[in-house]
Formats: sequence, structure tokens, C-alpha cells
Amino acid sequence: MKFSDGNWMIPENLSLLHPVFVHEVRVEGDELVAHIASRDLETRGDQLNLMVFTLRLFAAAEGVIGVRIEHFRGGRRQLPEFALNREPGVARIAEDDAAITLHAGALSVRIPRAGRYTLDFLRDGERLTGSGYKASGYAADAETGSTHVYERLDLGVGENVYGMGERFSPFVKNGQSIDIWNRDGGTGTDQAYKNIPFFLTNAGWGLFVNHPGMVEFEIASEKVSKAQFSVKGEALEYYVINGPTPKQVLVRYTGLTGRPALPPAWSFGLWLSTSFTTKYDEMTVNSFVDGMRQRGVPLQVFHFDCFWMRGLHWCDFEWDPDTFPDPEGQIGRLKDRKTNICVWINPYIAQMSRLFDEGVEKGYFVRRPDGSVWQWDRWQPGMAIVDFTNPEACDWYCGHLKRLIDMGVDSFKTDFGERIPTDVVWHDGSDPERMHNYYAYLYNKTVFDLLRRERGDDAIVFARSASVGSQKFPVHWGGDCDSNYESMAESLRGGLSLGLSGFGFWSHDIGGFEGTAPPDVYKRWCAFGLLSSHSRLHGSDSVRVPWAFDEEAVDVLRHFTEIKCRLMPYLWATAQEARDTGVPMMRAMLLEFPDDPGSAPLDRQYMLGGSLLVAPVFAKSGVVDVYLPPGTWTHYLTGEQKQGGWHRETHDVFSLPFYVRENTLLPTGARGDTVEYDHVDGAVLELHALGDGRTAQCVVSTSAPDGGTLEVTARRDGPVIHVEAKGTKPWQLLVVGENMVSSSGAATRTGRGTLVEGRGSFTLTRA
Repeated sequence: MKFSDGNWMIPENLSLLHPVFVHEVRVEGDELVAHIASRDLETRGDQLNLMVFTLRLFAAAEGVIGVRIEHFRGGRRQLPEFALNREPGVARIAEDDAAITLHAGALSVRIPRAGRYTLDFLRDGERLTGSGYKASGYAADAETGSTHVYERLDLGVGENVYGMGERFSPFVKNGQSIDIWNRDGGTGTDQAYKNIPFFLTNAGWGLFVNHPGMVEFEIASEKVSKAQFSVKGEALEYYVINGPTPKQVLVRYTGLTGRPALPPAWSFGLWLSTSFTTKYDEMTVNSFVDGMRQRGVPLQVFHFDCFWMRGLHWCDFEWDPDTFPDPEGQIGRLKDRKTNICVWINPYIAQMSRLFDEGVEKGYFVRRPDGSVWQWDRWQPGMAIVDFTNPEACDWYCGHLKRLIDMGVDSFKTDFGERIPTDVVWHDGSDPERMHNYYAYLYNKTVFDLLRRERGDDAIVFARSASVGSQKFPVHWGGDCDSNYESMAESLRGGLSLGLSGFGFWSHDIGGFEGTAPPDVYKRWCAFGLLSSHSRLHGSDSVRVPWAFDEEAVDVLRHFTEIKCRLMPYLWATAQEARDTGVPMMRAMLLEFPDDPGSAPLDRQYMLGGSLLVAPVFAKSGVVDVYLPPGTWTHYLTGEQKQGGWHRETHDVFSLPFYVRENTLLPTGARGDTVEYDHVDGAVLELHALGDGRTAQCVVSTSAPDGGTLEVTARRDGPVIHVEAKGTKPWQLLVVGENMVSSSGAATRTGRGTLVEGRGSFTLTRA
């Protein structure tokens, strides 16, 4: 929402008041409370007939400072509220004659004791951002009767803003107006399924607005040197988060809002779907699964989309008896093929569902203010929405899912959850506007918690909608995209923005959802998809098995699926890092190279973990421009080395810019036919461009019950590499691009370097 008309005027329907004069600041426990008048208070008469803002400053955690601006405080508490992990006891308050400063580690906020109001955030004493004179305010709209509280924080020269959920609009958010309001709008508009009121900047600070409903951002748009945000009502609460790097901002933000669970190892394999509206039965499904096996394509998960249930009955959680007369037997037969099972669900109950009358009778659905069930005909005729604020409704819904789990279903694709109405009444009295976005969190939490209870660490959903905290319930996918290069690129933009919003795991529909991709797009998307966190073939009205495109597509899919399987030791370590820190597996370049201006705007390439650079090809010609940050980079597939800078390359469909960072000890696995294996046994550790005086380290672990751990450190002194290792199972070291001789003489020369059988301690010398 905009509160100005150019630099000097305001819209005619608005009246604005600002905090301008600090009347008093006092210390209350470990908080600062300030009363700030909307005009200068020079005489006693000035204290009459004016607005006073109450400002609360507090430390939420080390490096995280909260600000609450209030006008009227007498309103009732409104639900829902985000669950935040605040750390008590981190605040330190310092006072002098002019100002009072609240410290939370290296981050602090300073406010004058009296007089002209300003609010300054500092890192190690240097100003980071802040709110100047008349930057924040309170707006009353004469046309609607609504009120808003807003804030404008300063942006410096060259400061870029990123994040705010899975957004498909330009990657750098400067110049954009963004509404935090979940919508089912596909991947080709400014709407988003996953709206997160959080951003970070390349200057190494972040901003989180603690409001589950609509938050309106104007990022360097209304005021081009400001990041503005506003909420409807009488109060605004936000948190400034210090880095000092963008990666550390994410660590602190996810510490506050929650970090993702670790998905099971099997989920990193290839997923294949029936697709949406295609016809399928057991014979068809078996032809897909067996066809992949016969062609040597490793397949891990088979997904049944909507029509596993009868049309017009979604959801009744009953297999269509005409198509699947023996669902439990069919699932068992698929399990015999070493295939995990996922089925599609949503939180809506159609009027034709056998569950509808029971849900109405027992009050399990969201209702209108007059007590009637809220219904409409979009998506399913007469559908109602399950009220997950009602514990009994949650148990009822989960009871039907448990029947499916007992049949052998491993996972649920938790589709939808975005079009949640606001003209309704919730069981727990939640405010409808605040529940619109938050519903996605409740829905996915309900399903994920059931899977965690029933399947332990094997719990995983495949979710489309999200709100703050939803990152705790992986994995999320990008929604409905078209089947072309443009949509492939916009999907990547969305995934990178989501990763910069605290989500560690992300996927997308390989080949696109709407329509059918030409073979070249499908093959290029296979490379991108298999070098993503999670990899699923899915579409709308046509199947996505590779032989439906051409025989070369089979070879391409097999090629990149095998690569992903062999990279599992590295990917598993990266997934554990996402669980522990909140740093995503797929990382925008600025996360790994925050001091490199060339990395700041990049949205057509990414880092897969900290060591692998991936640049998908978005052209039939195979021509792609890739930016390599300063240093030596080694192409993973060819061993060719290049130095930092822009490179224009041409790749066939079996390749793409896929580079290993210098000073990397990259663990690869012994198997290319599955993601579920002992990552340590037979591992090959590839040492890439280790510089003189530099050290590379690697820890390999596995999800296998009898798996071990391997820890290896390599240090270079001129032509000599010293290796120290801890581990009991056999492994090998591959020095990529160089011929080395082992101290024991046990070296084997190869085209890419030297393989040395792993031992506890040894040295290599350049041949």
C-alpha cells in the first residue's frame, strides 16, 4: 500500500500521523518502552488532542531485535500467532545523556532520550539501517474506515532486497510492490503460493514482519531508497536480523521461526507421477514403473495424483473401485519393486464426498457467520474446507490418512490450501484475515505430524502452500508452471527466492505442468530437475515418462539420475546442513559469494550446497552464459578447469555448466542405481584445485542402519598433499586434474587424476 503521492503530497483519502517527538524512554526489565508524540511538545497545551505512539524495543535472540509500534492497545488479542523461538537474557542496555541503546550481540538499536524521533540499527557501532523523521506512521482511510501502521527502513546505495517467499517476479525485489497473501496463481504472475513476510539484503541484514495476515511491501518503489511495509490495524511488530552475511541472516531467521526436518534418504531419488488428468490403472502404472526399470532409469517414488479417487468426490480418501479394485495389493506389489508410494490430497471435502455430511454434522468445516458451512463450486462442486483449528476435525482428517498409511502409503502430496476465504468463522475464534495465509501452516503441520507419529524420521510431505514456519515440514514444490524455457526459468527464480526465505528443500515439475514440452525442453529440464533438492516428473494432461518424448530423453534422464545417486554422500551432508542451520540446499549465488558484486543479481544459476555450481540451459541451441566467481572451477563431468568470470558455453543435452568450487573435497558414492545405500562404503573423494597452504575437509555419513562415518582432511604444501582420515570402510581419493604419487607408491593414474586407496594417514606428491 502506498501512503504518499510523490515526495510532498498524500492521497486524498488518507490522513497520516507520524511519531515525531520522543516524550520519554524508560527501561522495563530488558526492554525499552518509548512514548512518541505525533507533534512537538513545546508547551503543556501541546499535550492535548494528539496521538501518542508506544514503541517497544526488545532482543528476541542474539543478533535479532524486535520493534513493536502501537497506537491503540485496547483491542483483544487476535489469533493465530506465529510460533517463535525467542532467547531470553540476551539484551544489554546502555545509556548516555543523548540516547539509550539496546544491544543484542553485535546488533543494537538506538533511540534519542527526548526530542526529534529517529530509530537507528547498528552493527558493531556502525549504522546498518533505520527509520528517520516521519518515515513511519499511522494512516486512516476515509473511504474504507480502515487504519494501517507502516514503517520505512533505509536502503543504501547498491543494496538489493531478496526473498519474501516463492516469488516468480524479478529475483531482486527492488522496485516491486508485494502483497503477502497466498494465492493460487501459477508460476507466471506476481501472485505466489508461499508468501513469507521476510526479506534479506546483500548488505547482510534481514527483516521479518510478525503478522500472519496481509503484509504489504513497497521495496524501493514508493520511496526508492526505502523498504516499506505495512499492516492493517493498530500495531506493527517487526524484527531486524543481523548477519553480518546473508547466510548468517538465514541461520538467525530460521532459529527464530524453525528449521526443516531432515527428509528421508529415499525422497532424494526420482519421483514419477501418473500426472493429473491422464487415465491410469494398475496396468498403466506398472507399465511406467517397469518401463523405467527396463530402461535402467533408477526410480524411487511413484505418485498417484488426484484421480486415484473418483472425480467430483475429492476428498473422500477412497480409491476409485473401478480403476483400483485392489489398492492394498497394488501398493504391496509396487513395494516389491522397491518403490515408495505418494498419494495426492487436499484440505477440501466435496459435497459428493461420503465424508461431507459427517463433517457438517460434527462441525468439522469452516463456517459462515450465520452458522452455515462455507461452500463454493470452484475446484470441486459444493466443496467445504476442513477447519484445522478444531482438534477433533484434525483427528478425523488424520484418521482417514492413517488408513492409507496402514495400506503402505509413504507420503502425501498436500496440494492447495491457498484460496482460504475471509468471510468465515473459525472454531478457535481466529481472525479470518490472519488465518488466510496461516492455514497453509496448520494444514501441512497436521499431515506432517501424523506422518512423524506413524513413520518416524521417514516423514515427508510434498506441499504447495506455505507460511512462516512451514519450512519445518519439507518438502515444497513450485506449483503449476508451463512447459517451456521461460517457465523453467521462472520456476528457478521462485525456488531461489524461497530458499532465501528459510526453506531448505524445494522441487518443481520436471518438464512443466501445463501442456506438453517439446523434447528439448524436457531433456534440459531433466538436468535441472535432477540437480535440485528433490526431483519429480509430473504434468497435467500428458504423462512424463521419458520415452513419451523420444529415446534420447530416456538416456538423458538415466544419465542425470545416476549422477544424483552418486552425489548422495554430498547431497546428504548438504541436507543435514539445511536441517541444522536453515541454509537451503539450492542456494542463490549471493549466499556463497556475498562479497562478489557479480553474484548479487544472478537468478539463472545456483549453488547446490557450498561446492557445486549449476547453470541450467534455457535454450534449444544449448548456448548458456555462466558466471564463475573468482577462483578456479572444475567442470564435474569433463574435468576442464576455468577461472572466474563470464563464460559463454554450448552444451549438448547430456551436459550443462556444472562446476566444482576450488579447495573442495567432494564425496561421491559407489552406486548410481539408488539413493539408498551406505554412502561411506566404497566412497570416492574428489579433491578439486586445492591451493597451496589451503585445507579441504569432508565428512561422509549415511542413513543406512549399518553405515559408518568417514572424516577426511587434505592439506597442500606446494607439490605435497597431506591426507588424514578417520573411517573403517574402504574409500578412495581422486585428485582431479593432477597426477600424484602416493608416499607408499600405491597410486593409479587415470584420465582425471590419481586414485589412492584410503588409509588413516598418507601423503601425495605431484608427479
